[in-house]
Amino acid sequence: MASSGRLSRLGTKEPTPPPAAPAEIRVAIIEDDRRIREGLAALIDGSDGFRCTGSFRSMEEALARPWSPVPEVALVDIGLPGMSGIKGLPLLREKYPRVAPLMLTVYEDDERIFQALCAGACGYLLKKTPPARLLDSLREALHGAPMSPEVAKRVLKLFREVRPAEPDEYDLTAHELKLLKLLVEGHNYQSAATELGVAFSTINFHMQNIYGKLQVHSKSEAVAKALRQRLVR
Repeated sequence: MASSGRLSRLGTKEPTPPPAAPAEIRVAIIEDDRRIREGLAALIDGSDGFRCTGSFRSMEEALARPWSPVPEVALVDIGLPGMSGIKGLPLLREKYPRVAPLMLTVYEDDERIFQALCAGACGYLLKKTPPARLLDSLREALHGAPMSPEVAKRVLKLFREVRPAEPDEYDLTAHELKLLKLLVEGHNYQSAATELGVAFSTINFHMQNIYGKLQVHSKSEAVAKALRQRLVR
């Protein structure tokens, strides 16, 4: 197998840098409150390295109107008129599989957090998130699972209270389980590599194994399955 990363003079691999983020992160907004929708668009368009490519008042409108260009991230409200943001996520992911859906909502209860992550959300933010943190989360959504601190605490509490199923049927290694737990806690690939003391390329290697064993195709699907099956403690 071809090795990734360069060898240092000591013979150890130097960390492979993470893939470069796009020069401009394109963002779509699905939000029924006009004031919030316009405020988000102004924040995104007024920040270097970001562009709002479309804003929609409902999930139905977002699904009906073509997205051009297709964004990297979609900010999705939950309490939309008609189809909720959670119910619309599978349809949105089917139509735009490369878009990272990031929930932005006032709800912070366990049920909605769990449902959103299981439906394919790449992260979960509260609307009280400060603008600077929101922009950081849009960047993180490309390779991680951004969550508001309150939400991350609730996810951890959920795992402490519910005994997980045995992961033996998936044949996950200890390293793969540690990585999966970090992703559930909101780490991105780079911060997980730092936490585990390994190269970024090692994270990519383990993630490909995790995808195959869990029969999923993305980080958000892996996190969702870990939540549903209680695969990590």
